[in-house]
Amino acid sequence: MAKLKKSGKKPKSAKPVVKEEKVAEEITEKTSDEIVEEDVKTSEKELEKEEKDEKVEAKEVEAEVVEKKEEAKAETEKKCDKSKCSFCKKFFAKKYEGEESILTIFRDKKIYGALLGEVFGTMLIALVIFTLGMTQPLYLFFLFLAIIIAVYKLSGAQLNPINTVGMMATRRMSVIRGVLYLLSQVVGVWFGYLIVKAFLGVSASVVGSEMQFPAMAVINEGFYWVVTFLEFLGAILVGFFYARAQAYKCKTVAFAATVAGGFTLSVVVVYLLSYSYFGLSGNFMMNPALSLLYGILPQSADGIGQLLIGIGQALFTYVLFPMVGGVIGFFLSDIAGTFMCDCCCEKKQ
Repeated sequence: MAKLKKSGKKPKSAKPVVKEEKVAEEITEKTSDEIVEEDVKTSEKELEKEEKDEKVEAKEVEAEVVEKKEEAKAETEKKCDKSKCSFCKKFFAKKYEGEESILTIFRDKKIYGALLGEVFGTMLIALVIFTLGMTQPLYLFFLFLAIIIAVYKLSGAQLNPINTVGMMATRRMSVIRGVLYLLSQVVGVWFGYLIVKAFLGVSASVVGSEMQFPAMAVINEGFYWVVTFLEFLGAILVGFFYARAQAYKCKTVAFAATVAGGFTLSVVVVYLLSYSYFGLSGNFMMNPALSLLYGILPQSADGIGQLLIGIGQALFTYVLFPMVGGVIGFFLSDIAGTFMCDCCCEKKQ
């Protein structure tokens, strides 16, 4: 006590320290709450910013997609406009894949199946025509429909030089393949001719009365150009329908129905025109391969000169003019397809 009194100092109190600690704790708590709140606000802002960025990116993607669609549409329209303005280039552009020549075409085994298909198909058509003639269009339609479906996957079921020449002229097939198809069609018709002749011979020996092989009716004097024009018109229809059927080449039945329907229509139109206005019947065929064995060539004449003239006229009417008509039919189909912008639809077929 004496020492304390001598020094004159009072003892320090602990209360201010406690208060300072509480204040520090309160400041610390407030600071931590503020930090948490700031973190929350920052994260919310970041989320909002991310959402905005995502929306902006989505809009940009949508804009790019729309832009690409518009560009594709513009390019398509340009292509169509070009094809409309210069459809001659489209006609003569190569429409088949690969290169074929006499040295390479037989390396592909499919060519043998295609040629056999053409031989077999034209043989069946020859049997039908040599038996029924051209005056039963309803029967012809269903028989042709069945034959085309049977051989379509093998060769494309051209089965007519009109179609083959049209395919070559519009560059849908190579020349060497077209020539092989033409030879196969002639061979097939010849087989059909031999079969019918054999049946006629057997029938004559069994029945006792000889049946005549069907032949083209003789063209009456003054009607030569009428018959020629009707063959030409019928060939145009045949070629046009076969060319339009290419749009259904992935659908066998639709393709076959279009081709068979086109041939049947050509038979009906030509028959009605020839019989109704000129009284002609049995003077048309619309198939050069069949015509060659259907008695179109004269067997006799007053002299060699007249015989050659008769042969030339028959070939002109039943072979050359129908082939030209078929090519025109193909070009008419291409013109129609160009104005309908078929160039844009070929990939969808």
